[in-house]
Amino acid sequence: MLPDGAIEVLDHGFVRLDDAMADDLSVVNGARVSFARRKEEMDESDAGLVRFLMRDRHGTPFEHNSFRFHVRAPIFIAREWFRHRVGSFNEFSMRYARATDDFYVPEPEDVRTQVGKPGAYSFDPVTPEIAETTRDELTAVYETAYATYERLVELGVARELARCAIPVGAYTEFYWTVNARALMNFISLRAAETAQREIRRYAEACEHFFAERMPVTHAAFVDAGRVAP
Repeated sequence: MLPDGAIEVLDHGFVRLDDAMADDLSVVNGARVSFARRKEEMDESDAGLVRFLMRDRHGTPFEHNSFRFHVRAPIFIAREWFRHRVGSFNEFSMRYARATDDFYVPEPEDVRTQVGKPGAYSFDPVTPEIAETTRDELTAVYETAYATYERLVELGVARELARCAIPVGAYTEFYWTVNARALMNFISLRAAETAQREIRRYAEACEHFFAERMPVTHAAFVDAGRVAP
């Protein structure tokens, strides 16, 4: 079941904003403290300041805020996500809890072939027959892998070892706490056309919440070419 307020992503995933201490005023006051000034409400001069900070890449004022996301994603997406080190992560543990039996099976239109050299791939669709074969083969592997996991657990094998049978298409959950500057860096890289299609959809969901909470900062980010300050 999809949690309240969550954005559905892929077949069994979601992004939910669990909590936030974030608004555009946090950026303004982070910058204006240099002059021993503080604002209680935003005005157009403050919006202009945010645009200036973004354009000239004065980045630290964008760090005085916090987003806490609750994410459900395939393991292979989580491993890409965790490479963004400016943030805090806590993940579901298959050492302590039973592994999920939800696995990522791409929609037929998302099954693709890669063309080109490493670092410069382009992706083309495959035939409907290949797409269905891919989905069938993945489903068969997942069913076999999960049955193996269950048998090992029933035999008394520790979950921390039985989890070796679980493929990277299995879903995991984690909490991610991050400030707006690091969030913009994540969005800049992972919502780009060169990013893997699946993580792009998660980055787009995160960007939706970012734009809701910090509309002036988000607009400045877009106007500056979607490059983090």
